[in-house]
Amino acid sequence: MVTDGAVGMEAQGIAVAEAVGLPFSLRRVRVQGAMRLLPARLQIYVPPAPLLRSVAANEPLQPPWPRLVISIGRRSVPIALAIKRLAQPPAFTLHIQNPKVPPRLFDLIAAPVHDDFDAPNVITTFGAVHSVTDVRLTEAAKRFALRVDPLPHPRIAVLLGGESQAFSFPPETAAALGVKLATLAKESGGALLITPSRRTRPDSVAALSSAIADVPHIVWDGTGDNPYFAFLALADAIVVTADSVNMVTEAAGTGKPVYVQALPGRSTRLARFHRLMQERGATRPFEGRLESWSYAPINDTEMVASRIRRALHLESKG
Repeated sequence: MVTDGAVGMEAQGIAVAEAVGLPFSLRRVRVQGAMRLLPARLQIYVPPAPLLRSVAANEPLQPPWPRLVISIGRRSVPIALAIKRLAQPPAFTLHIQNPKVPPRLFDLIAAPVHDDFDAPNVITTFGAVHSVTDVRLTEAAKRFALRVDPLPHPRIAVLLGGESQAFSFPPETAAALGVKLATLAKESGGALLITPSRRTRPDSVAALSSAIADVPHIVWDGTGDNPYFAFLALADAIVVTADSVNMVTEAAGTGKPVYVQALPGRSTRLARFHRLMQERGATRPFEGRLESWSYAPINDTEMVASRIRRALHLESKG
């Protein structure tokens, strides 16, 4: 699997690789030297061997070449295609999201519906592919049950994002969200299960933590195992900040009520995503109250993986 190191996107590639069922390894790559001055969409025209010589990676890019290459992130596109060309026979290539190059260069592309991207070899997914499965949730819940079991219901998982090109999550916004969450916990008699991401500012975590100090809660401090999947498993409802397609889709993989908390900023692409998720019946805006509704859990990962297994003549997972 070839990525440019972005954690959220990397998780999507891992989810598909795990679902395919083949052993896999991860290459975090970046073009260096004079080659980095050439845009990724033009690097695809560089002969593959010279291109790979200009790439820095966490592990060497060298034979034996794999039979399957999964890439995600635009900067990984020319590198994945170079490996495809060097492999004999050519490797099967999947790119996740819009590669911004002619789609015919890949064997398969998995693009979310809100990208509005189509071609004969494109699988349209609803949101991000992800690794939220019943088995993963059950295992995670067992590991954290002792910490969470004493907390009262309803338990509200809160998935915090942070700074991005389109959105911000400053301390004042975090404090306001904390007040809203604390009020909800008091009125419902419930508890909060909060996990920040790597993009969440420490001062924003501190501001939110201060606001919820008087209600039952757990806030992951970044040490030890991440309780992310456990909180999804053990929650009765989930609140997610609006900056992350991944987190919203993963929350919707549980089939539980998912509330989306708006953040300062704007993204046309994400606005389309949130509109589609609401139309699907998976999410509602977070307005400080709990409601009950149901929908089919959203997870298109197996759909993508099954196409790859058929192309590689692998046995179907039974």
